[in-house]
Amino acid sequence: MAASGGKLFDKILIANRGEIAVRVMQTAQRMGIKTVAIYSEADVRSLHVSMADEAVCVGPAASSESYLQIERIIQACKDTGAQAVHPGYGFLSENSAFATRLAEEKIGFVGPSAYAMDNMGDKIQSMRIAEEAGVSCAPRFDGEVHEVEDALRIARDIGYPIIMKASAGGGGKGMRVAWEESELAEGFTLARQEALASFGDARMLIQRFVCPTDGRHIEIQIIGDKHGNYVTFPERECSLQRRKQKVVEESPSPLFSGKPGGEERRAEMQAQAVQLCRSVGYHSAGTVEFLADDDMNFYFLEMNTRLQVEHPVTEEVSGEDLVELMLRVEAGEELPERLRALPGPAHAAPFNGWAVETRVYAEDPLRGFLPSIGQLTAYVEPPKEMARTDSGIRPGSAISMHYDPMISKLVTYGADRDAAFLANAKALDSCVLFFVLVVAVVV
Repeated sequence: MAASGGKLFDKILIANRGEIAVRVMQTAQRMGIKTVAIYSEADVRSLHVSMADEAVCVGPAASSESYLQIERIIQACKDTGAQAVHPGYGFLSENSAFATRLAEEKIGFVGPSAYAMDNMGDKIQSMRIAEEAGVSCAPRFDGEVHEVEDALRIARDIGYPIIMKASAGGGGKGMRVAWEESELAEGFTLARQEALASFGDARMLIQRFVCPTDGRHIEIQIIGDKHGNYVTFPERECSLQRRKQKVVEESPSPLFSGKPGGEERRAEMQAQAVQLCRSVGYHSAGTVEFLADDDMNFYFLEMNTRLQVEHPVTEEVSGEDLVELMLRVEAGEELPERLRALPGPAHAAPFNGWAVETRVYAEDPLRGFLPSIGQLTAYVEPPKEMARTDSGIRPGSAISMHYDPMISKLVTYGADRDAAFLANAKALDSCVLFFVLVVAVVV
């Protein structure tokens, strides 16, 4: 994954922390781009801070007072001379107001336009756009639903089971399934309350719950440049989840690979992802997510307008550095000729082998996998020849109550699915042997 040219920016700021900040810095530094870290007071000794060329404290431990402070981050860009911001994922990565403010200050945002984020980040609006673009969608009500009585009437027309989702939602919050009419009223009320509490937005989307027994979470990674070129990558499957949060991801999906008609269905899904992105003038990295059944019927779920946590599995099977491509796109470059020249409407990147990512969390299985906080007294990653480990910690790092408890991601590659999963199991065993977490409640 060597850089294909000279540096594009002199300096960029990474508006994030932990493993994704480290990940972005690795590519930037390889490309000869200096990096600026931001950090909260709790992260002053974090790996991403020491790794950066410069670091700026943006506030106290709580993310609302530090990593989400737009004006402080912009001031950090001005003070350090950073020409662009890579937001990573989470925090401000899908905040259109942040992208707009950066544009006003003539600072680059390594992501899509605010227009694309606004249109694809809202589930009701994105469904409308998807249907108009010819993307396969499940039967639904086209509009916002505010009252239980309306939800009951709409559900009768659509047919059960139905799923109710927060229009502004994510991470499984504000979501309920009603299998029959007797479950709808309570489910709708709870979903709406959770949506309001989590996102400050109680608008609800109602649609048919397709694939209730054999549903698979399939997503298409796509990158577009500012010249109208697109490339798609092999799909990722993220069906193994806990509490609606992904824990194991792989690429490609066993749903398509080696199955009759699988290659054609994959190409159809990729082509629809491009159609959707073209309809909003999308550029940078993004992921179009679908729900698919065992017969390979698929339906649009949503689009994530940022880099995904699971992007390493795509990099491992394609040999492309997605962060590098994002940086080049933001600088105004076209996608490399090797990608623009790919055949077909989806310009699908070739891939080889299989990759698996497992997430390592600081959680207590005896307490329902609730986060565990404390300090790492020892940390030894699997050897590089065994696994790619994306992490933002080191011995002595604290697992804080203020942030996500994910410690690292273990990514393994194999010639086929069995080989990739076997390698991942060995890598996880290595972590168990050498990874010591002392759980101590921080007061």
